Amino acid sequence: MAEDTRRTAVVIEDDADIRILVETVLRQAGFDVTSTASGTEGVELVREKQPSVVTLDIGLLDIDGLEVARRVRLFSDCYIVMLTAQSDEADLLFGLESGADDYVIKPFRPRELRARIEAMLRRPRSSSTLAPDAATPPVEPARVPEPRVTNADPPRPALQPARDELVYSHNGLTLNADTRTVELDAAELELTRTEFDLLKSILQSKRRVRSKADLVRELRDDIYIANDFVSESEERSIEVHVANLRRKLADDPKHSRWIETVRGVGYRLSVMV
Repeated sequence: MAEDTRRTAVVIEDDADIRILVETVLRQAGFDVTSTASGTEGVELVREKQPSVVTLDIGLLDIDGLEVARRVRLFSDCYIVMLTAQSDEADLLFGLESGADDYVIKPFRPRELRARIEAMLRRPRSSSTLAPDAATPPVEPARVPEPRVTNADPPRPALQPARDELVYSHNGLTLNADTRTVELDAAELELTRTEFDLLKSILQSKRRVRSKADLVRELRDDIYIANDFVSESEERSIEVHVANLRRKLADDPKHSRWIETVRGVGYRLSVMV
């Protein structure tokens, strides 16, 4: 029997019209969709259905979407998209801190919601976002027999991965793209997938200025398409993610050690100190 490759989504939204709209968008994208107007019920649906995507309204009637996201993150590594009518930066930061991967401001265009969900699904998941009891047990790698060494065949050093392509260090900050970990002064930081990918992109670019639109396109997919349309809300999301990164790094924008703002253009890596 062929394996079922359909994707699953849970919609948690108390506005019936928006709930039906989101259900339609997701079904057209090939998802099996389950929905609810209750935050408490939504948490249990996520636990039961184990979806790859959850869309979550912040202003629910029983418990707010921020608390729902926190509870879901205790056992699930699904992608969470916040749907909110609030565009204040502080409110958006709270959503990202609660475990959301992205947010979309109401009213939104259905095509934009679908495109952003598809872009998230193309990004790799971090293996360190789940609670310890929900983590997958490590798999011991297969043992590879060592080659026999003879006088006619002197030992040669094993090939090592190009570490300079996997590890980025700057002003006490170290990002390992292989293990998807970030350390600041030897202390590990907890970043969302988007924050990690954004920081990696800025570190890779060094002093080259990256526009917000440019960063949006890079985070959408492994395939970079220069002329892809970028909406204002997507550019705004980059600002929010950068602000959240700076908060976690304790990085003062006026005297930045890592992410420097180029006014009216975008961001670049700060100078080495």
